[in-house]
Amino acid sequence: MDDGWVTVEGLSKRFGAVVAVEDLTFTVAPGTVCGFLGPNGSGKTTTLRMLLGLVRPTAGRAWIGRARYADLPFPARVVGAVLEAQGFHPGRTARAHLLACAAAVRVPDVAVDHALGAVGLASAAGRRVGTYSLGMRQRLALATALLGDPAVLVLDEPGNGLDPEGIAWLREFLRGFAAEGRTVLVASHVLAEIEQTVDDVVVVSRGRCVHRGPLAGLRGRPRVLVTCPDPGRLAGAIERTGAGRVEALADGRLAVTGAEAARVGDIALAAGVAVHGLRTERPDLEQAFLRLTGAGR
Repeated sequence: MDDGWVTVEGLSKRFGAVVAVEDLTFTVAPGTVCGFLGPNGSGKTTTLRMLLGLVRPTAGRAWIGRARYADLPFPARVVGAVLEAQGFHPGRTARAHLLACAAAVRVPDVAVDHALGAVGLASAAGRRVGTYSLGMRQRLALATALLGDPAVLVLDEPGNGLDPEGIAWLREFLRGFAAEGRTVLVASHVLAEIEQTVDDVVVVSRGRCVHRGPLAGLRGRPRVLVTCPDPGRLAGAIERTGAGRVEALADGRLAVTGAEAARVGDIALAAGVAVHGLRTERPDLEQAFLRLTGAGR
């Protein structure tokens, strides 16, 4: 669906002498969950606010579907957004809050029941929001974003306050939303959760894009670590077969990239090299993130 595309082109924002976002470009296609990653102060929230028309860009453009957010005639029916789970009247029930929001965005009251059911709050709809936990307020914020049955969801740290069951629910919800041909752009610092949820990632550092593409491209390729008494002989055998790239590690092990562990074991057997240890090491997402952003330095 055309409305499901998110497009950011050359987006920049300066607050006086401070450069918050600089020449940021990426797209998010319908049917995908895109993780928007970066350390605190990297420009994630400013970018989302520009996308939603809450901050005016210094340069560049941000479109949802075929238009800027400000030019959408019924924006709630195109994009739903959760930038923070705040702004609820504590004395108002969840249903009353959603009914007021539904009237504001001109959708029928039946949308309220659909949204409450979608986020698992139907049984708590009559409770005052002031009695809700942070996790429940996160769900209510998401229900508010869903009222217009949007093609796009834009979420900033939606897992805050959710317990493990809630996080698992959120993961399945977002995957199901994308499976319907819709689009999710989710900013998060919980890398382990992002790893299980997203298809693509955009990583920003100091306002600039340092990586964009499939999650696998951020992680890098797995490698097989081999412990054996004759690493030179095994390395030669692997190189002759062209099975993978071999690197000799400082601790005496071999690291083989591009071959499965079983293949490395077969080559060792054919070469008459005993293998004392063989395991697959998969790149750590957190380490890749820290390397790209320089966070923690």
